[in-house]
Order: sequence, then structure tokens, then C-alpha cells
Amino acid sequence: MKVERACSIIVKEQLTPDTVSMTLAVGDMVSSAVTNTGRPIHPGQFVHIKCGEGLLLRRPISIQSWTGSRMGGTITVVFEAKGEGTRWLAQRQVGDTLDVLGPLGNGFRTTPGPYLLVGGGIGVPPLHACACYAGCSSTAILGFRSKDRAILLDEFDSECIDVQIATDDGSLGYHGFVDALVRRELGKEHHYQGVLACGPKAMLKSVAQVAAEFGVPCQVSMEERMGCGVGACLVCAVTMKDGTVKHVCKDGPVFDAQEVDWDA
Repeated sequence: MKVERACSIIVKEQLTPDTVSMTLAVGDMVSSAVTNTGRPIHPGQFVHIKCGEGLLLRRPISIQSWTGSRMGGTITVVFEAKGEGTRWLAQRQVGDTLDVLGPLGNGFRTTPGPYLLVGGGIGVPPLHACACYAGCSSTAILGFRSKDRAILLDEFDSECIDVQIATDDGSLGYHGFVDALVRRELGKEHHYQGVLACGPKAMLKSVAQVAAEFGVPCQVSMEERMGCGVGACLVCAVTMKDGTVKHVCKDGPVFDAQEVDWDA
């Protein structure tokens, strides 16, 4: 069940010149999710944050991690300041209050066990929650443009049995794209229950194709522009292979990769 709360910023960290981590005190937002769904916030869900008085649309930001109790919970989000709204958000300081709606969307469908986690850029943070949920048994393949844009490496190191890095310019780890590392990893003898991926659409398409070649189930978290965040404005439409149209905010953001029409 989604709730709207005035949430104060209690921790702020600049991860890169453009990427910010914020931890918010969210009151009963987390405990309400437990009460109404029978489970806590699920990896892959997001919150919708109002960014500025003059900006009409909220900004959807994936949840990296959370804590919850009857005394109050916290949610940590990581975002890139690249537009007017997120630049405004990046200027907020500890003690400031934000209007937050959440938790929203359908997250990754997982059970405790090993997964291959594949993230690209700002798609990396929600996969950290997947790593925690899987119980330190997963492998992460993380892609960035360059070494200076890499984020959350220590966090993944502490939650995964293996972390592999790819950068576009070769300044850190493998010189190339994550799909090559996914192919190499799935080509080994493995016991992954599935591939969980979040990042740019081109990356997701490539990862989905590799997973399909190896017969490994794959879930993808889609990135689309959103207006309302609850399925009313119909902005964040995604075409499925069967010709139907689903919406990232309500039906996703996580979909079975085989259901998505990647050429639409």
C-alpha cells in the first residue's frame, strides 16, 4: 500500500560529482508496507518524490535499501542529478523535508538464493537490495561509463560472492559492456535462479538476449519517464510481445524479459 509522507533527509552523501545518496526518515511508510502486503518493501520498488514547488511532476527514484520498525523507518535512494527536478533534489540538505509517495510499483520476484545481478549506471542501486535479499550468495556484474562514475562497490562487495566491473572506457575492470561478462559468467557451470537486471534499455535488451540463449530466467527493471506514478497518466507505456501495453509505474517497473517487445 502506497502512502504519502513528509520525510526528512537524515543522511546525504555525494557519491560522484553527479550522483547523490540520500537516506530519508519515512515514518511508518515501511511498516505500513509490511502490514498491508504481508512483506516489506520488495527490491525493485521505487518512491515518487516531489521536486520543487514549481515543478508539476514528481521524480521516480528506486529504493536502494530500507529499515522499518514501529518507531519509524528509513529509505535510502541514489539518483543522478541530470534534469531540473533531480538537480533541485540534489541541492537539498540534511534536515530538509521532502514530499514522498511510496512504495510504488512491482519489484523483482525473488526467493533467497543465488542470482546474477546485472546493473548499468544509475540502474545499479536497486540491485543492492536484491543482493541483500539473496543472502550474500549472488554475483554482481556492474557497468559504468568510467571509473569515476562507479558507485556502491563496497556495498556490493559485502553482499555478493563475486563482483565484476565493466567500463565503457576500460578505466576500471573489463573494457566493454556488461553483456560480454554475462555471457562469460553464464557459460560457466552455475546454479543461478535467474538474472535480475536494471539499466538503460539497450543494455537490458542485450542482457535479456544472452540470458535467453542460456535458458536462464531474466527479469528486467525498465526505465521510463513517469508522470503520476500510479498508472493514471499513461506516460510510461511499454509494449509487450503479445501486443498489449503495460505501464512501468503500475505493472512494473520489473517485467519478465521474455514478455517485452524489445523492438517496439
